[in-house]
Amino acid sequence: MEELHRRLRQQEKKTYGIKRHLATDSLGFPFFAHCTPANLSDDQGLIELLTRGIDYFKLKPSELPKTTILLDNGYHPDKIEKDLVKVYPEIMTKIQFELSPKPSKTEKAEKGLSGFVPVKTRWVIERSNSWMERCKSLVKNFECTLEHSTTKIHLCFLRLLLRRLAVS
Repeated sequence: MEELHRRLRQQEKKTYGIKRHLATDSLGFPFFAHCTPANLSDDQGLIELLTRGIDYFKLKPSELPKTTILLDNGYHPDKIEKDLVKVYPEIMTKIQFELSPKPSKTEKAEKGLSGFVPVKTRWVIERSNSWMERCKSLVKNFECTLEHSTTKIHLCFLRLLLRRLAVS
């Protein structure tokens, strides 16, 4: 009987670990959010995120400047570009990838710093992640499906935006 209950609990819980992927504006508010299983690579998660939001890029006029997507050094822009072009061939006329600079050891030594040094351009996404972690429902993965987890992220940021509007 216990074995049956254990199997049922495993079937109810579709996902054991998740990664949350965010694409934010310069203020840290999300354009796109997407959850993937934890065993999926960051590159593949970003490809899925941008593929789900591909209509945004299809509707964006070509006359506007390219949207710059800042990536940390864990991503491989060449692989991402190749996979996105398969989905929408003209996407690279509307977006560009830029690896965010990582301070070298000599730059750290010149400034008298060591260990982790926050990079100004990457701090935006770190702040967004900390806003997300303040939502009690996002501290742990309580949701059974990835869609529910993604919806929780949208609700968290919606609540944050409504609070900011109420204050002003």
